[in-house]
Amino acid sequence: MSVSDLFNPDGIAVVGASATPGKIGYEAMQNVIEFDGPVYPVNPSASGSVFDREFVSAVTEIDGDVDLALCCVPAPVVPDVIEECGEADIGGAVIFAGGFGEAGPEGQELQDRLVDAATEGDVALLGPNTSGFLVPEEQLYATFATDIDTIPSGNVAVVAQSGGLAYAIAFQAENEGVGVSAMVGLGNRANVGFEEAIEYFDTDPKTDSIILHVEGTDDGRGLLETCQRVETPVVAYNVGEQDVGDFAESHTGALTGEYELYEAGFAQYGVPTVRSSTELLDAGTALASSPRPDGPNVGVVTAQAGPGIAITDRLKAAGATLPSLTEETQEIVEEILPGITFSANPVDTGRPMPEFGEVVDAVARDENVDIVLVYELYEGGLGYPTDDLEGLVDDVDKPIVFASGGPREIITEELAELEAIGIPTFTAPERAADAVSALVQYAKRNAEPDAVVAGEEVSADD
Repeated sequence: MSVSDLFNPDGIAVVGASATPGKIGYEAMQNVIEFDGPVYPVNPSASGSVFDREFVSAVTEIDGDVDLALCCVPAPVVPDVIEECGEADIGGAVIFAGGFGEAGPEGQELQDRLVDAATEGDVALLGPNTSGFLVPEEQLYATFATDIDTIPSGNVAVVAQSGGLAYAIAFQAENEGVGVSAMVGLGNRANVGFEEAIEYFDTDPKTDSIILHVEGTDDGRGLLETCQRVETPVVAYNVGEQDVGDFAESHTGALTGEYELYEAGFAQYGVPTVRSSTELLDAGTALASSPRPDGPNVGVVTAQAGPGIAITDRLKAAGATLPSLTEETQEIVEEILPGITFSANPVDTGRPMPEFGEVVDAVARDENVDIVLVYELYEGGLGYPTDDLEGLVDDVDKPIVFASGGPREIITEELAELEAIGIPTFTAPERAADAVSALVQYAKRNAEPDAVVAGEEVSADD
């Protein structure tokens, strides 16, 4: 079974394609015609063409290379379609229909038939009960969802148990000016689940971090071990702190297990966790856009004490260390700004000023600091210290995260210039602190690469 047939196909068949607007088979066709490769509409009951492609009666009748089938057909016929995909050497299939394992014993029986057909034909299945996936850089929109071609390309892979949450994160990324390398809704995970997706995107050159939405899994240990094994940073949003078991199981057939055990497992395997989809995206963005931190020591530079205090409080609550700066660094800072408000760490300049970038530079070069977090309200007369900070990330090989506030129509363009020089930006002090907390968690993982969890500690679903 090759997952690359799913996410990196040469040709696509849309099984159940339709010329009727509003039907799943029409919307899926409309999306995949953007793909730079052959696309074949398959429907034994249709004739003529759709989007200038001639209908084909079955996947076994396609005269050309096809790796991926989008199954836009009712659940009862899906196993037969997958059997035909195996006969046609189509190695990947997306199954949109529900009514499988999440729908009770009869649905589970149907899903078992589906898996048997996929195993026999060596077909990698995304779903069933999924809204599909997209890879923006390749203009590959393997979904029936509409208006998704505006989601920009980036370097964060979204792997979500829920397709709905996957889209929520992807559209939030678009609104934040952040791109994704891929967005995947796993659905019921018939034979492609967390482990297979994580392993694939770990080898994807477009992906620099992987963010997970987890409702539950029947192989907790496999998920944790995969997250620990891969080189690409992984961040997880584990839902189920409260009892949502019945609802989750009816959604994707998820068995949510014990929230505390999952959180403990992620912590012991060195996987940063967050408490919301916004934090998940922010953490993934920081990890994807920054050098790998060597340790959990954060240097904070702020031009306003209040946001700096909020940031410091949040960082310490998350387990970050705010070390004292070296005497040499403190002397440099005090020479730049005599009478500075606070120069130990956090460094508080009291207000934005022309020398602010020099202060950030000095803190970033401090040997006690592994990660730098900067907060500065926007002032039109000064702007941001972009020129002073250009090249600094490469010089020090440390993450530098920048947070600010100001009129959106003004700061959006200014912050984009900071992002272009390798500095992820956020528009709230807490969001920046949470993103840096993920960097801290990841740094602790690197410091203890062999940390494992005892066998009984992930027994909820392993």
